[in-house]
Amino acid sequence: MKKRLHVYFEGRVQGVGFRFTAIEKAREIGVYGWVKNLDDGRVEVVAEAEEEHLKDFLQDISQRFSRYIRETEVEWFDTKGEFKDFTVKF
Repeated sequence: MKKRLHVYFEGRVQGVGFRFTAIEKAREIGVYGWVKNLDDGRVEVVAEAEEEHLKDFLQDISQRFSRYIRETEVEWFDTKGEFKDFTVKF
């Protein structure tokens, strides 16, 4: 079943290749949405895909950046079907 994932990653998550790694992983497994650096130092991700793909995406990102992530806030929603790619949002 397709779902929507909204995540905030907190810690030293900017300036470590987080956004571009997220793009690479998302495109590799068919996740659509965006990643964005926030002014408060967090990184925000909104993504849509099959629920299992989103879980894989979240797990991979969390493992790759475990030494930088201090806290992760995750929310799940029904998909809106608005994305065609995964990009950096400025």
